[in-house]
Amino acid sequence: MKRLSNIITVAAVSLMLTGCGLYQKYEQKTETPANVFGYNADGSVIDGSATGDSTSIAQMSWREFFTDPMLQQLIEQVLANNTDLNSARIAVEKSEAALKMARMAYLPSLQFAPQGALARFDNNPWSKTYDLPLQLSLDLDVFGSITNQKRASKAALLQAQMSEQVVRSNLIALTAHYYYYLQMLDQQLDILVQTDSLWKKSLDTQMSLWENGKSYKTAVSQMEASYLDVKTQIVDIRRLILFTENMLCSMLGSTPQHIARQKGGSLALAHPDAQGGETGQPMFDTKYLRTGFPSAMLERRPDIRMANHAMEEAFYNTKAARAAFFPSITLSGSAGWTNSAGGLVVDPGKLLLSAIGQLTQPIFARGKLKANLRIAQLTEEDLQKKYVQTVIDAGNDVNEAMADCMAAREKQQYYHRQIEVLREAYRGTHELMDNGKASYLEVLTAQESLLSAQLSEVSNLFDGTLGVVALYVALGGGVE
Repeated sequence: MKRLSNIITVAAVSLMLTGCGLYQKYEQKTETPANVFGYNADGSVIDGSATGDSTSIAQMSWREFFTDPMLQQLIEQVLANNTDLNSARIAVEKSEAALKMARMAYLPSLQFAPQGALARFDNNPWSKTYDLPLQLSLDLDVFGSITNQKRASKAALLQAQMSEQVVRSNLIALTAHYYYYLQMLDQQLDILVQTDSLWKKSLDTQMSLWENGKSYKTAVSQMEASYLDVKTQIVDIRRLILFTENMLCSMLGSTPQHIARQKGGSLALAHPDAQGGETGQPMFDTKYLRTGFPSAMLERRPDIRMANHAMEEAFYNTKAARAAFFPSITLSGSAGWTNSAGGLVVDPGKLLLSAIGQLTQPIFARGKLKANLRIAQLTEEDLQKKYVQTVIDAGNDVNEAMADCMAAREKQQYYHRQIEVLREAYRGTHELMDNGKASYLEVLTAQESLLSAQLSEVSNLFDGTLGVVALYVALGGGVE
């Protein structure tokens, strides 16, 4: 008997040494491209090894980044009421429950399984038997099956948490997008309303000249057509404002209502220390839009962290699939009262104790174990490639956001000067027309060019704002 026990012990130790690699912990070793941020519009390489102030934009919480109190309140309402974010929170709670269940797998299971029976043979009296046992069962995690399943469950929980952060940061960015879009529409509406008043005066002047025989009917018609075009643009802008407010209300989970917002001449979301410089817009301060961002900043992005945890889960699932080839060891026992002992019916019942050790070694499972292992390996390989693609896409996001910021910054200087020139040209041609020294076409061209430049300047500021927001999110901002 002792010899048999020694053989079993040696065999168990040998098997444990064979399967010790199944307990190996996950380490992220997937290589990603070195120049992940690519190139600037001028062809220069974006530095991915920089450190210092260039990291500050993503390290700011969204409350520090968006300083408009009305926007802050709107974001808080969206984060509290949005349906998608609520679903993401529920997914996290489900994953937490799954992880708790996986951790409990180390503990024994205990069941109370009473049973009774009636039996009668020939014409003998009925015999009544009963068992009142407590059954205990424990799976020994000799080859890491339970451990790897627990670790995979933890990785799944981390994915769910990162998914919630992805939804959160996207909601923050989208809320800011709509808010700044409303501000842009408000500014364009103000410009159009002012233009409507000015062009009405021009139309009245042209009609007076026509009535006095100093102009032609065609001039009046052209002026009126341009004036009516402004009227239609005002209607379109007001419709867009209503549509955008409705989109925000949908995110808020509320019925259509007016969205309170600040008005002003700037859409800037500036760092407190940012200066406007030659553009007059703090959000274009190059100190906070430096083209050197350390690649390590991408590790803040929840989508990259989620992709990494997906690889981690696949790694442990592969280990669990390997562990399925090794034997499973189960210890079970029961204790309780019974009046059926060894086929004999006794009364009253007696205490019955039993203990069983079971080892199950898979031999042939119809290819199921090999197939599961192969599927797990292929899933792991697929997720490694997806991780690399996620990093590449993240670098592209940063590159695009930087390009948008710098393009808007550069164009802002031109728009600012263009408006000054066109405003001067408009005043000059209008005075000349009043004195009969300029045609209506010159005035018409000047006023239409001025309006177009004013609307374009506001639109460019909005594009720059979105670029700054996109850069903030692309570097992992908005998760705090």
